Amino acid sequence: MIAHFLISRSWVRFFFTVIITIYSGGCNSIKKDDKSESQEVLKDTRAKTVSDSEKEIDLPIYMVQGEKLYTQHCLTCHQSNGKGVSGLNPPINNTEYVTGEKDRLLKIIIYGSNVGLVVKGSTYSNAMPAFGALSDLQIANITSYIRSSFGNNAEAITEEEVSAYRANKNN
Repeated sequence: MIAHFLISRSWVRFFFTVIITIYSGGCNSIKKDDKSESQEVLKDTRAKTVSDSEKEIDLPIYMVQGEKLYTQHCLTCHQSNGKGVSGLNPPINNTEYVTGEKDRLLKIIIYGSNVGLVVKGSTYSNAMPAFGALSDLQIANITSYIRSSFGNNAEAITEEEVSAYRANKNN
């Protein structure tokens, strides 16, 4: 019975479906001309959200937009709790590379990384794709969100800081 399944067409279709899914989706795919709503210039710097207890909470707009971007581009690899995937994708909660020097985090987000990253004594070897196609505002929102979430309490990164970082790297 098992031998029959292994050589059946169903198995071949299943195998190619898995390969195509992995190849086309990866951990987080982006398009250069992605026109998501977070690219829109936002006049308000704060957004109102409703918590489970139905109280209105005033959040910085980067938290609202950053969470959307995190869900879209990062959640698959770094998980909803920010703890990553053991041996593959590093945690982003309470780690120096997220909460420490801003340029280090910007470098990883914009240019990606294909070197193993050691965090708290564990090595994470999955390559991080580059997100340089995201706008400066989007990168500011997503980095500020992760620096302020998952138990992190680090200063936000502004759009101007992202622009200055890119300008310095391109010179």
